[in-house]
Amino acid sequence: MGCTTSVILFKGIRTVFERNCSYMCKQQGESNALEYTAYNWSKEDSELLISSCLAKPKLIEPLDYENVIVQKKTQILNDCLREMLLFPYDDFQTAVLRRQGRYVRSTVPSNAEEEAQSLFVTECIKTYNSDWHLVTYKYEDYSGDFRQLPSKLAKLDKLPVHVYEVDEEADKDEDAASLGSQKGGLTKHGWLYKGNMNSAISVTMRSFKRRFFHLIQLGDGSYNLNFYKDEKISKEPKGSIFLDSCMGVIQNNRVRRFAFELKMQDKSSYLLAADSEAEMEEWVTVLNKILQLNFEAAMQEKRNGDSHEDDEQSKLEGSGSGLDSYLPELAKSTREAEIKLKSESRVKLFYLDPDAQKLDFSSAEPEVKPFEEKFGKRILVKCNDLSFNLQCCVAENEEGPTTNVEPFFVTLSLFDIKYNRKISADFHVDLNHFSVRQMLAPTSPALMNGGQSPPAFQDALHAAAMQYPKQGIFSVTCPHPDIFLVARIEKVLQGSITHCAEPYMKSSDSSKVAQKVLKNAKQACQRLGQYRMPFAWAARTLFKDTSGNLDKNARFSAIYRQDSNKLSNDDMLKLLADFRKPEKMAKLPVILGNLDITIDNVSSDSPNYLNSSYIPMRQFEACSKSPLTFEVEEFVPCIPRHTQPYTVYSNHLYVYPKYLKYDSQKSFAKARNIAICIEFKDSDEEDSQPLKCIYGRPGGPVFTRSALAAVLHHQQNPEFYDEIKIELPTQLHEKHHLLFTFFHVSCDTSAKGSTKKKDAIETQVGYSWLPLLKDGRVLTNEQHIPVSANLPSGYLGYQELSMGRHYGPEIKWVEGGKPLLKISTHLVSTVYTQDQHLHNFFQYCQKTESGAQASGNELVKYLKSLHAMEGHVMIAFLPTILNQLFRVLTRATQEEVAVNVTRVIIHVVAQCHEEGLESHLRSYVKFAYKAEPYIASEYKTVHEELTKSMTTILKPSADFLTSNKLLKYSWFFFDVLIKSMAQHLIENNKVKLLRNQRFPASYHHAVETVVNMLMPHITQKFRDNPEASKNANHSLAVFIKRCFTFMDRGFVFKQINNYISCFAPGDPKTLFEYKFEFLRVVCNHEHYIPLNLPMPFGKGRIQRYQDLQLDYSLTDEFCRNHFLVGLLLREVGTALQEFREVRIIAISMLKNLLIKHSFDDRYASRSHQARIATLYLPLFGLLIENVQRINVRDVSPFPVNPGSIVKDEPLAVPAGHLLMTPQKGNTLDHSLHKDLLGAISGIASPYTASTPNINSVRNAESRGSLVSTDSGSSLLDRNPEKSNSLDKHQQSGTLGNSVVRCDKLDQSEIKSLLMCFLYVLKSMSDDALFTYWNKASTAELMDFFTISEVCLHQFQYMGKRYIARLWPLRGGCPSPVTSGSQHCYRGLPHHSGHALSVHTGL
Repeated sequence: MGCTTSVILFKGIRTVFERNCSYMCKQQGESNALEYTAYNWSKEDSELLISSCLAKPKLIEPLDYENVIVQKKTQILNDCLREMLLFPYDDFQTAVLRRQGRYVRSTVPSNAEEEAQSLFVTECIKTYNSDWHLVTYKYEDYSGDFRQLPSKLAKLDKLPVHVYEVDEEADKDEDAASLGSQKGGLTKHGWLYKGNMNSAISVTMRSFKRRFFHLIQLGDGSYNLNFYKDEKISKEPKGSIFLDSCMGVIQNNRVRRFAFELKMQDKSSYLLAADSEAEMEEWVTVLNKILQLNFEAAMQEKRNGDSHEDDEQSKLEGSGSGLDSYLPELAKSTREAEIKLKSESRVKLFYLDPDAQKLDFSSAEPEVKPFEEKFGKRILVKCNDLSFNLQCCVAENEEGPTTNVEPFFVTLSLFDIKYNRKISADFHVDLNHFSVRQMLAPTSPALMNGGQSPPAFQDALHAAAMQYPKQGIFSVTCPHPDIFLVARIEKVLQGSITHCAEPYMKSSDSSKVAQKVLKNAKQACQRLGQYRMPFAWAARTLFKDTSGNLDKNARFSAIYRQDSNKLSNDDMLKLLADFRKPEKMAKLPVILGNLDITIDNVSSDSPNYLNSSYIPMRQFEACSKSPLTFEVEEFVPCIPRHTQPYTVYSNHLYVYPKYLKYDSQKSFAKARNIAICIEFKDSDEEDSQPLKCIYGRPGGPVFTRSALAAVLHHQQNPEFYDEIKIELPTQLHEKHHLLFTFFHVSCDTSAKGSTKKKDAIETQVGYSWLPLLKDGRVLTNEQHIPVSANLPSGYLGYQELSMGRHYGPEIKWVEGGKPLLKISTHLVSTVYTQDQHLHNFFQYCQKTESGAQASGNELVKYLKSLHAMEGHVMIAFLPTILNQLFRVLTRATQEEVAVNVTRVIIHVVAQCHEEGLESHLRSYVKFAYKAEPYIASEYKTVHEELTKSMTTILKPSADFLTSNKLLKYSWFFFDVLIKSMAQHLIENNKVKLLRNQRFPASYHHAVETVVNMLMPHITQKFRDNPEASKNANHSLAVFIKRCFTFMDRGFVFKQINNYISCFAPGDPKTLFEYKFEFLRVVCNHEHYIPLNLPMPFGKGRIQRYQDLQLDYSLTDEFCRNHFLVGLLLREVGTALQEFREVRIIAISMLKNLLIKHSFDDRYASRSHQARIATLYLPLFGLLIENVQRINVRDVSPFPVNPGSIVKDEPLAVPAGHLLMTPQKGNTLDHSLHKDLLGAISGIASPYTASTPNINSVRNAESRGSLVSTDSGSSLLDRNPEKSNSLDKHQQSGTLGNSVVRCDKLDQSEIKSLLMCFLYVLKSMSDDALFTYWNKASTAELMDFFTISEVCLHQFQYMGKRYIARLWPLRGGCPSPVTSGSQHCYRGLPHHSGHALSVHTGL
């Protein structure tokens, strides 16, 4: 009913105006006829004309925001809505977030910080020990798009049901059938067999009659199932089944196949049958859907009925006696209460807007997480058993289980044959039975120098569990099918591999052979139990594909005998390359046995596992019976995109003895069964002890002082494949070195092994050593070193001099000092770097910090060398490197140093982006970056120095490649500026200062300079380098927006003015996109409303808000006092004079901002919304200036005849004639007719002689136009009275010139503008609206109501008949999310088929 009342009201208003102002219509019609005689302009001519006519709008100097809020402090504090005028005091703060690791304690050793002397090591340790430093903004959730507001948009499932007059006289059956098939309601028809429904006769096969059934939906939403004798459904049906009374649909095949039964409420039933099972299932499915819809509708009606009864009861209780109803005060209060009730029960206007329902998170910032330890594909390897065919009982009394006859030791590792490298550390496993382990003699403490676990582990771990691990977790960053899990099997040293393996390769299971092998094994274990020899190997694939799917069906290959000439890792890679070639593998000798090792995926909650440094995880359970699981270190490829920033302390050195060439040596008589003992020492003095830092093997201590490599029998040039893992000290110095001692091991068993002395078993046959540091860096990769026959004290000091002389002790070199030993080392450290450039830079910084004279040129040289730093090193140490660079920046005394620091940072940032690792940079800025403590006399601030350096780099004379990178990745630098500013204010207690005192003038100047320097790059490079200019524009907007939180807001307004001044009307579309993207970001500030100061600005004493002289046009004073909204409306007004793409951008931005205001739960009350509406009152003037472009009635949703199709008719203005100069004519300021004022105020009856009768409106066709045939004739008259009617002393034009476009706007543009208009109209207070009506001129009021009438035209509900006709012409039923929502304005139902205006109170 509300829709009809609105029609009558505006028809009455229109008629009153036409009756009193007919001379205007006539005069305007004549002038229009003259205007349109101009010739057709081409598009190019039009663009040229527009760009020449549209002058650049003058900039309005913003108010001094800080002074205004001080001067008007009393007024603001006395305002009942002062929260809309003031920024909150707790707007932002810094916070420290505890670093959450995976471990029970820090990975950094307890004494590491005290031991560290190197600057690089110290800074790395600080990085891993420091907590996260954040800057939090309390209202940040309100600083984005309306879709990102914390109050989620309400989901409107169904709106209240309304019945409209336009639908009352429709043919219900025909209309319902049309709706059922085209609106999306359920419909179905087809032949069925209907059982005889006479309860007195039992239903039989013969009682079924074939009938044509037609399912239709009636106008009230209910469904009928009509049946006919034939397919002519236009006739009266033979009968109907009312599905509202149906309780259920079930299959019933007892009487007839493919039958189903409809159970009714009166306990009767209908039995129907189909011709096939598929058809029966279709009918049952459709009918069940209808029953579900009926049930939901009934529940909704019940809920609506309950709430309606509650409302009626409250109304009855609130109403007085019949006598009281005659009292005017009581009548007024009752009417106000009714209006309030209606207002509160209505949904928000924008809830029904299609754009508000679109899920578009393109403007959302990416989620940022702290740095965390990341792994590749993780594989759990469980070692279950190793058993050979040769077995017996090893106990002396032969009581016990049958086991392997001697101990074996398994070493697991991963090999990648695609990239030809070993990709994991070794995982050592002892799968021997307890009785077999007893065969080994206890390890000699004098030899192994072992010890218990470090104190950190003693309480947490069981020694037995640590000694014999059986589960390991391997990690693979780049999984693919060519990665193999390799098991190398060793045994106690006995003799040659061929001789020892021979008994295991025979298929006959002879107990005599087993006993013989057992006897020899026991002797070897007692005598040589600490020495190992290679024995066999096996392998299996890990992955099915490159996605990391495990190949769980694969099993280990046969166990192959180890070839003594193919021991190295390179040989193993060659063997694996032939692994899938059966003809090659068949030639390898096989040892009969089985290796049972399974693989599985790693669950996130696996208990009881340790990392590669033996540090327990958080979920470690000391008392748990679960087996310990050890993480095995992955050797991640040195590729930047596969590298992660280090987050934990790790400092491991892997040593690989490879080859010893001893066949030509003459220093020792016997040197064949050669064993190498590796030690790590920190001194070369005679009595110095090796460090206990070598990771032990199963069955031994966790850390030992030495390690032995496997021994090859009777080899003078032995190869090795052993891996020795060393925990390096935190601080390395020049004396740290590896010492290799060579022994000849006697395998002769002629004498009893138990009585032979130690010196008879092993004989020293040489020494070799390798200093760990060279030029301050850890020595890695392959090294060839000489062997010495003796080891004098101070051997590290030996140096060869010229002429055969030397410095240091006397050393007897084997073979004259030839490099006989080949070894390789691999460093896996998060505190030492292998990159020479990075090492040199930190070394120089340490010198200058320790008091050395700093040379600017020298520092610049080291800074420039950082451009050659390896990419993977840069990523791995990213936080440490950036922290040091920012530290150098604040301490730089020369501009050249600061600029070069910034260039290095640009290089690092660009490298991260190019490798797709932008997330690491975001994590650094948000969590890791921490500004240095500010000391005015010593150091400068990062934000000021970085701003100055950016300015220098952006100069036209600077390197354009560097400046382009700065533009492209400018977000990083602006984010650092923002965080540095916030930390500076809080840590130096400057937040309490006035805004204009927080930062020095030098910084204000630097910010202004960088904005001015950035703008030519944005406006001139958008064609050549669009990505860089676009990114720079967005980053600048984010920076400017956040400056409102920290800086003088008046100063920030001026920077926005500086930005806007670089654009002009007629710019390319891209620049308009940049400008409105900038405005969108800035206007999305969480305190956008306080920035615009929605308060009185009258002169004299403080005014009440009710007495406010509101601005209804964009005066200079309005734009100055309410800067952002004034700027936005001016730019939208300018954009409306551009072409379609530009207009859409501007209108969309304005509407989205208003949607945000509407949905913002901070401003949910009507008083808040009314105050916001005062900021947008000039929108009325803007729309009135363009009213002739909004009043589109030729492109009408009303068909001329029922069969016509909606088309875009030719516009009233010729297509080429886009501009016109407003005509000035004489007008008379007549007072408004009393009928009009009466209709507006609601006192006079709308049914006057000048108003159409309600019956005529009710009976009118829904397709009849609401727009008067003469209403458009007055649209083009821009009366001179209009410009002075609202403010006689100020200019009200939004464009700054007299040229106005006359081409019509698109439907989407019109609807969006009208939605903005309706939001302001609905939100503004009654006083503001009446004030506007009183002050507006007659022509302005005419245009105002023209716009209101266009709203009715655009958003009117057209009736079900119109919908039914329109949908098939549009190509079928649109989807409910996309195209369906587009038509909710034009009569097509959006939610339950109801018009928007009815539910929003318009």
